[in-house]
Amino acid sequence: MSASRAVDRNWLAKTLAGILAGFTLAIGCSGLFVWLAADLPLPVRGQLAMWMVAPIWMGALSGVYFFRSGMHAWGWLLVANLLVFSIPPLFGLF
Repeated sequence: MSASRAVDRNWLAKTLAGILAGFTLAIGCSGLFVWLAADLPLPVRGQLAMWMVAPIWMGALSGVYFFRSGMHAWGWLLVANLLVFSIPPLFGLF
């Protein structure tokens, strides 16, 4: 591999997708967990929701580099965000 091909030219778009859209996805998954685990005691539910944000966010941030381009990473993460944030309104939560 040549030196010019060693670094992908889409790294900035992929990184920004992982940071921004990955964070909103992690927050949405945390909120969805709080809504679905309503029978857990509040301290347990709150701690689990808080601590699940970082692994989901870091998973999204590390996973964006497997996409072919930055646009693919943005597209898939935005679709995932749309799904996560559209579930509660469909069931009448908001």
